[in-house]
Amino acid sequence: MARLVLKRNGIEERVIELKLGLNRFGRTQDNDFQIEDPAISSHHCDARLDGDELVVRDCGSTNGTFFLGEPIREVRLQVGQIFSVGEIEFLVESTESNVAIPKFDPPIEKAPPVVTSDGILCARHPRATVTHRCTHCREVMCETCVSKLRRRGGKVLKLCPLCSHQVELIGAEKKKKRGFLDLLQKTIKLPIVRDQKDA
Repeated sequence: MARLVLKRNGIEERVIELKLGLNRFGRTQDNDFQIEDPAISSHHCDARLDGDELVVRDCGSTNGTFFLGEPIREVRLQVGQIFSVGEIEFLVESTESNVAIPKFDPPIEKAPPVVTSDGILCARHPRATVTHRCTHCREVMCETCVSKLRRRGGKVLKLCPLCSHQVELIGAEKKKKRGFLDLLQKTIKLPIVRDQKDA
């Protein structure tokens, strides 16, 4: 990264890492780099990278910006050159600008489901039929894909391998709801009433 070395009275004080674009120097906090010195104006100068050069521009400061002892409005500097502001010198140590491009993984497109006479085939196990669906992400899967968690009491909790939410069984027949008469018939044993003609 592009760097300036700030020196006061020939003594190195700090290294300034320049950002891409405009870098503002001055005494107030709204600058990119605040330098507390009475000889520096509130918005003293700015610097920007232009290829392998640093372009320094004075922002109408009271005490001026200097290169080789001469006041400047704008100057193009290379590595090793110095500009000064009041009693402070700035050595151009580097003008390299590294642009980091973040890694981007494109979304993986899922293949369309394969439907056979037995049902939908699992995307992860092509020979197995889909038996479960996640209640959260709606992913479909076979019995092998399902994560099983045994709980106290022996009950098995079936979870989605992608989002860890519960899965539900699909394609199976649902249990019929029992009516009141079915329940009554099972709990109360009624005697069989025979037709009078048979007796």
